Amino acid sequence: MTAVLEVTHLQASIGGQQVVEDVTFSVPAHGITAVLGRNGVGKTSTLRAIMGLIPRTGEIRLDGERIDALPPHRVARRGVGYVPEDREVFATLTVAENLALAERGPRTNRELVDALFPDLVRRRSQLAGTLSGGQQQMVSVARALLNDNRILLVDEPTKGLAPKIVTEVADALAEAARTVPILLVEQNLEVVRRLAGDAVVIVGGRVAHAGRAADLLDDPELTRRLLGVHAEAHA
Repeated sequence: MTAVLEVTHLQASIGGQQVVEDVTFSVPAHGITAVLGRNGVGKTSTLRAIMGLIPRTGEIRLDGERIDALPPHRVARRGVGYVPEDREVFATLTVAENLALAERGPRTNRELVDALFPDLVRRRSQLAGTLSGGQQQMVSVARALLNDNRILLVDEPTKGLAPKIVTEVADALAEAARTVPILLVEQNLEVVRRLAGDAVVIVGGRVAHAGRAADLLDDPELTRRLLGVHAEAHA
């Protein structure tokens, strides 16, 4: 299958400390690819390096075109949507203003966003800083979905959320993946099993496994060895 994103020998550092050692993988042009691994292995740093938010070396190709020398705003304009781990909404702006700031042009996917997040429609005049954590996560995802992106990078979207909100966020990602491929960092293996077609496992800043997500999660010993958990118990 054609790859929308190809990452080759990616290395990245923060404050002079190397956090991504040597990462190589590709993301198919359809569906969801999960990035898995224990805490602190470089999953979030990999996404931040792709966006150009931290210093990186190696090759990053979007639809065959190199983007590894571009600053973050130009990576975004090439069609890479980013949902950060900590949501990073503008707390003193309303929901509507947060969404308006994310628009890159006159054509937006406003109807899709409104259909996926009806609660945000009802709260469009509410300050984002007064929303619950789950509602702020919806704002963060909605901002990325507003534009016609070529890929979405989504970092820990269900972290710290109540089970009901986890389901709602997963539903939104599943619907979004019908039109745009997603590279998803996620610790909830139940969500990964439901959403991901492929999985990349990072260990110590390097890719230790890549393949079908179901093959990984259906192998208890491999899951335990790479992730330190049993897939069934975690779910």
